[in-house]
Parts: sequence; structure tokens; C-alpha cells
Amino acid sequence: MSRSKGRRYEEERKLNKKKVAAVIIAFLVVIMFFIGMKELLKENTKTKEKAFTFAYYTLYENGKWGVIDTKGNVVIEPSYREMILIPDHTKPVFIYLENVNYENGTYTSKAINEKNKAIYQQYDQVEVIYNHDENNNVWYESNVLKVQKDGKYGLINLEGKEILACSQDAIEPLIGTKSVFLTTQNKQKGIVDSMGKTIIENKYQEITALTTQYENGFIVKNEEGKYGVINYDKTVALEEKYEEIAHVYGNQMYVVKEGGNWKVVNTKQETFLENKFEEVKEINVENFVIKVNGKYGVVNLQGEEKIPAVYDALTYAFGNYYIAKKENQYGMLTAENTEALAFAYTYMEYLNDIDIIRAEKENMQSELLDRELQVKVSGIITEINEDKNYIRVREQEEYTYYNFKLEKKENTEILATNTIFLSKKDGKYGYVNEKGVVVVDYQYEDATEQNKYGYVAVKKDGKWGCIDEKGNVIQEPIYNLKDNDDIDFIGKYYKVVYNYQNIFYTDDIDMINDQN
Repeated sequence: MSRSKGRRYEEERKLNKKKVAAVIIAFLVVIMFFIGMKELLKENTKTKEKAFTFAYYTLYENGKWGVIDTKGNVVIEPSYREMILIPDHTKPVFIYLENVNYENGTYTSKAINEKNKAIYQQYDQVEVIYNHDENNNVWYESNVLKVQKDGKYGLINLEGKEILACSQDAIEPLIGTKSVFLTTQNKQKGIVDSMGKTIIENKYQEITALTTQYENGFIVKNEEGKYGVINYDKTVALEEKYEEIAHVYGNQMYVVKEGGNWKVVNTKQETFLENKFEEVKEINVENFVIKVNGKYGVVNLQGEEKIPAVYDALTYAFGNYYIAKKENQYGMLTAENTEALAFAYTYMEYLNDIDIIRAEKENMQSELLDRELQVKVSGIITEINEDKNYIRVREQEEYTYYNFKLEKKENTEILATNTIFLSKKDGKYGYVNEKGVVVVDYQYEDATEQNKYGYVAVKKDGKWGCIDEKGNVIQEPIYNLKDNDDIDFIGKYYKVVYNYQNIFYTDDIDMINDQN
């Protein structure tokens, strides 16, 4: 009995080990499953949180200036008399002015961080670097600040690292060109880049960018008043012997004036088209858009006429095509001077970055055409978003979306990172989630899709307000705004574009109503 009981005990003991091991393994699998699910949910939550960009913007409230973030939090209380400037909206570096004298243009410029603490205090002055293009679109150099110490200027990055010592008498932007700066030392001009690297030593009377692309080089003027071209890699493209050099470049060719005559030269000093034009507007391989007797046409390198100079404007588009203007109407020509698109538009441009032709008609109506010159989209273009690769069009009072292949898409496809999506029913706007479930009732006269910070603008009873990424009303519609394509909110604050590109946010109803 005892041996039998003992054998049974031993056998059961071995069986229990297996069961215990199996239970432990199963238990661990369950734990790992829940840990995995928790991490997955956490990661999904992170992804959702990261779907919306975080940034800082200038705030105007009660006649004073401060800073908000894109979660709607006030970061710097509005307490400054002058507008706070933010060179890079993703970084907590804010520039403010004090002791401003508008009569003589003097001021003190300092920097603070998100805690309203002074930074870069070793410098007497800290300034943003303004720049602008020919259309007065203004921008700040995003990761470079100009600093002054003991009357001399240098450059630092937004982390405070010195990239150019305070050794210059002046530092200025090269107008229309990003990431390079004009320096002055003992009245001599030079060029440095945004890393502080010297491109051209301080030894010229004047320096300008050849084109808006600094890679194409710089026109320099020496002490004798003669002009030449220096490349970005410091090599000499044209020696300093010309009376003038035009700001146009292509195919290693330059437009110069020598002996009172305009001509085209290349880096081998070969000469073309001497006395054949008043102006060269563009160089495209061996074709030149030229101006003769106040009109534009196209000739080749040998001076043969391709398109007669009878047009009020002429611009190369792509392939074999040119956009032309005559009698205040735009059309398209081939290089052989055949009409590819009728002169039936009020404006036309080739959008090189997305390879699309935009042709405008009366009443803000536009057509988008592909490279085959086929009209793919008609309506009012309300947005071309190169970050998310879509075009939004108002067609028959409805918003529709297209990718850059001009294929029609649903907003849920185009705006995949959004949490709510604009929807229309019975003439009213509301919002649905990605599954089509209504999260904001159809009650608004007009509305926008989510901006990159997660907010939408909604219009009711003729006034605008704001809803957040979950469909919660953040600001009841109280703002009387002009209907335009740039109505935008961060929380209760409405966006104002001041002096072209200076953006700030405010809840000052009087200011908004004055502007609208």
C-alpha cells in the first residue's frame, strides 16, 4: 500500500511540475500580452499626440505682447510693449525690443526663453535677421541670430553657440536669398553662410546674389567699379572686368555689359548674342527669353528667333512650353511659336514644385492642368499644401480634395493624421471621425479642416469660433471675420497676419473687427 501510494505520489508530483510550468508559461504569456497591448496603446497615444505640431506664437492681449503655445497655453504673459519676435516657432527663443525711439530708429533688442528668463546675456544686443523677396514676403532666418558686443557684430545659433565672432562692423541679409549673409569690415563687403563659414573675404565694394539660389554664385564689385562672379565654392566664374552683370543665370552662362554693349558669355569667355537684346529675362539650356523694344520673345544661342518679341510677358514653364501674356490675357506657346493654350486666362503660372499649371479665370475661378495640358480640376483653389501633398478646391459650394497627380480624394485619405473631418449635410457643416461617426452636429454655415495644431474654425450666425481636436467648443462663435482662406485659430485666439508675414494671435475683438 505504501509503495503504491508512494508511486502514485511520485507520479502526481512529476505531473504537477508540468502543470505548474504550463500555468507559469501561460501566465507569463498573458502578462506579456497585456504589457504589449499597454505599450501599443501608449505608442498609439503618442502617435496621436504627435500628429499635431507643437510651436510657439506671439500673443497680443490688452494692448501688450506675450507668447502662447499651440496647446493654447500662455507661455509668456502679455506684458511687453513691443511685438515679440520668434525666429523659429518650434524653439523657445523669443526676441523683444525695449527703449524704442521711432524718430531716430534706435532700440534695445534682447532674448528670453519660455520661462521669461534672459538668455544670451553676454551680448549687448540680440536680433532676428529679417529678409524678404521681390514680392515683399518676409521671413526670419530660422536658426541664426545677429548679436552685438562692444559695437561689433557676430552670429549665434538658437542654442547660443557662437558661429561668427563679433568682429564685423555690420551683418545684413542678402536680400531674397536664404542662409547667406553680407558682412562689412572696414567698409569692405564679404559673405558668410549660416554656419559662419567665410564664402567671400571682406574685400569688395558691393556684393549681391546672382539669383535667389546662393548656389549660383555672387556678383562682386571691386574698388575699380568692375564686376565679376564668384561661385559658392569660392572659385571665380567671371573675372572682375565688366561694367555690369545682370541677375540671371543658366547653363553656365551669364549676361554682362562690356564696352557699353550687353551680351551673353560663358565660363570659357565665349560671347553670344551681342547687341541682340535690351534684357535677358531667363536662360533655359540654349534658349533665351529676351526683351526687344519693350516686348518679350525667345531666341536660341545662335540668335535665331524662336518666338517673336511681341508679348507683354514671357516665362519658361517646362519641356517645350512657355507661358505668354498679350492684351492682358495669358496663354501658352510652344518653343516653335504655336499656341498650345488659348489666351483666355487672367493669369497663369507653372507650379514647378508640384508639376502643375494653374490658370486663373474671372471671379477667382481657376483651372489646374497636367503636363499634357489637360484640365483636371476647375473651381476656387483655397489651399495648396506641399507638406501633406494635397490641393483643396471649392467646387459648387463644396470642398473637394486632390493629390498632386490631380486625382480626387476623400478628406479622410488626404488628411490621414486628423482626428475629425469636415462634413456637410443639408447645407450645414459638422465633423465626423475617421469612421464617419458624427462628433460635431451639422449646425455651422461654414467651417475649416483641422489645422496642423488640431483646431478647426467654425462659422455660425455670421461669426467665427473654434473647436478642438476632440470636437469640444473652445471658443463660441463671436468673431466677425471676413470670409477668406486664412481663417485660423489656436484655442480661443485668432490668427492675424501683420505686415505681410508677421503672424500673431489675439482674442482682441476690437482689433479683429477693425481689420475686417
